[in-house]
This record gives sequence, C-alpha cells and structure tokens, in this order.
Amino acid sequence: TICRSLASDGEGATKLLECRVSGGASIKDAKLIAKSVINSSLLKAAMFGSDANWGRVLCAIGYSGANVCINGVRVIFRSSAGSVHVCENGAGIEFSEDDAKKVLSEKEILIDITLNDGNASATAWGCDLTYDYVRINGDYRS
Repeated sequence: TICRSLASDGEGATKLLECRVSGGASIKDAKLIAKSVINSSLLKAAMFGSDANWGRVLCAIGYSGANVCINGVRVIFRSSAGSVHVCENGAGIEFSEDDAKKVLSEKEILIDITLNDGNASATAWGCDLTYDYVRINGDYRS
C-alpha cells in the first residue's frame, strides 16, 4: 500500500514498523492505539536499538485516548526471524533477550497488540527513529 511505502521511505529509516491492533472495543479505539504506538518516539528509538521494551508500547496505549482495559493487553513482536511474546494481561512476562534482539534486528517489524476488549482492529505503519533522522532534521531550517 501507499501508506506502507511512505513509512518505509522515512528520512534515515532503517526499519519498517507495522502496528497491528486487534480486539479493540471500537474501530476508533483500535486506530487511536495503532497510531499512538507507531508515532511514539520512545518506541521508534527502541526499535532502532532492537530493544524489546514492551513498557513503551503500554505507555503509548495509555496516552492514546482510547477506551481500553490495560489488564487485558498482549504484546508480541514479530519479524521474519520469528516472534517474541513480551507482555500478557498488561504485564511483562519472561522472554529471551537474545531471541528478542534477533527478532527486532530485522528490517520489518510487526508490533502485534491484542486488547481483548472487542472485535475491532486497525493497522498503522511507521519507521524507526535513527541517528540519521536526527542529523538530517537538525541540520536545516525549513
């Protein structure tokens, strides 16, 4: 899609991020969450560093403005290298940091969020936040 192509061509981007939200109470809530997660600077930086920081996902969900019960949230990071389940029922679970690093080192990352609040879903695309992005955007005035 055009959205996916634009996201992968971001200034200095090294990774395409896809946030897929399912189980939302409404389409509006699912969209709010997908956009909030994909636009989170902290999450983008974590993805650049291949850091499975599930807390940054939950933080973005929390400030999204969506109607969500955080106690039902599941987060799984996926890529062509496999998947790593990092959060269940709104809390971190034990996972292999080595496996997570492998999954998140790929060029395309799926942030798979299940809300368990309903049947609505939404998807958003973005890219990681890199040193090059900061350099490119810090070196000129528009």
